[in-house]
Amino acid sequence: MGFKDECGVIGIYGAANSASLTYFGLVSLQHRGQESAGIAVSDGEKISLKKEMGLVGDIFNQSDFEKLKGNIAVGHVRYATAGGRTIENAQPFLNSFKLGAIALAHNGQLVNHAELRTMLEDYGSTFSSSSDSEVILKLIVRKFIENGGKLGSGNSESEKQKIFKNSVIQAVKEIKGSFALCIMTKDMLIGVRDPNGIRPLCLGRIGGGVTGAEAPVEGGVGATKCNAGGRLSPSYILASESCAIDAVNGEFVRDIEPGEIVFIQKDGIESAHLENACKKTCVFEYVYFARPDSVIDNIPVQEARYRMGQELAHESSVKADVVVGVPDSGIGAAMGFSKASGIPYVTGIIKNKYIGRTFIAPTQKERENMVFVKLNAISSDLNGKSVVVIDDSIVRGTTSRRLVQILRRAGAREVHFRVSSPPVKFPCHLGIDTPSKNELISSTHELEEIRKEIGADSLAFISLEGMIKALGSDSFCKGCFTGEYPV
Repeated sequence: MGFKDECGVIGIYGAANSASLTYFGLVSLQHRGQESAGIAVSDGEKISLKKEMGLVGDIFNQSDFEKLKGNIAVGHVRYATAGGRTIENAQPFLNSFKLGAIALAHNGQLVNHAELRTMLEDYGSTFSSSSDSEVILKLIVRKFIENGGKLGSGNSESEKQKIFKNSVIQAVKEIKGSFALCIMTKDMLIGVRDPNGIRPLCLGRIGGGVTGAEAPVEGGVGATKCNAGGRLSPSYILASESCAIDAVNGEFVRDIEPGEIVFIQKDGIESAHLENACKKTCVFEYVYFARPDSVIDNIPVQEARYRMGQELAHESSVKADVVVGVPDSGIGAAMGFSKASGIPYVTGIIKNKYIGRTFIAPTQKERENMVFVKLNAISSDLNGKSVVVIDDSIVRGTTSRRLVQILRRAGAREVHFRVSSPPVKFPCHLGIDTPSKNELISSTHELEEIRKEIGADSLAFISLEGMIKALGSDSFCKGCFTGEYPV
């Protein structure tokens, strides 16, 4: 099968209906994780939490929103990348202790979580899960205690907030890997993006405006206030993708920068920046993971896929009657290929929208055959024709082989397979659940061997140079193609 999604995070600050807004945001991020979902809400005094295994729409009902009261919330949809697929690993994680409570939602994967976990256990921390995300939460709590939070009533609320902010900054400096975080206390929302910006995170506004300086922040290490004393009047949203901001009728403000930590409170937004930040966004956000209506780091996802298709046509043209895209992420590239090649685009393939990615088939053979349930071809578009089919990637090759079978069964005379990403030869260690190297077909087979394996008449991948040209920059993690990782 193909790549598995990572996770999606969302945070809401300053909205009376924060739980329901988080719900709608999570529904729009459901493509990033279908195993579990959860929402934590603060009413200013305590944090309430609900999380379960399953899809967002199946977990929450109206009675939940009557209980999840408050104007600050964080939410999460999960696909496991570190830790098992159990309710114990569902997020957000909530830690309640003498001085209050903290909730955390994490998208990404730490490369040093085992060492940190051992260190924290030596200090007396206990864990309820095997997730690396809980390690981050416990590390923040540990830093808070070390920095004087344990003084309790001896600290004013403003002193506690200052200590907590410094504790978050210190903890973030110690974790290594990919992470986009939404963290919540009873009166504060925090967003964090790793120094390489591998995982996306963006900021939006929901209604109102800002008095004083505008919300986009500038600042260096040390949490410089950025609204120049202005009063925070709108609600704010943090989200993995901009489509979640659209889902709550919000206004996109900007991407959180690599290595940036934003603190959202009643008196405004503050920002701190980690040193040595260097943007290396996961390139597969554009190839596959993100929704086509999202914009990540100023690059519209659909436009990027369209340009990849154009480059693919320039590099690997073929004489054919029609072009089709594999739903959903192959469609943009197919439209670009059609435009550049002059070959008409047709729908060709239909996706069953009622088959979730979490559908469980008992055996490997049945799992492989799930593509026949998930996808089907339109014979009237394809019968007797030479077809170019565009997919976003080839991982094991199983899905590609089934796709070719589906197209031939619909009467395709020829099937020319084109791929809008380079060959995937290396596993991801930074938040994508990829097979081991020996399971990646491009790691163990040459191009002609792959073509024969999937049964296509011809096969071509976009070059790495062509993909970078289509994206307009080279500030991406390309470890799955090159074996070189930013961390």
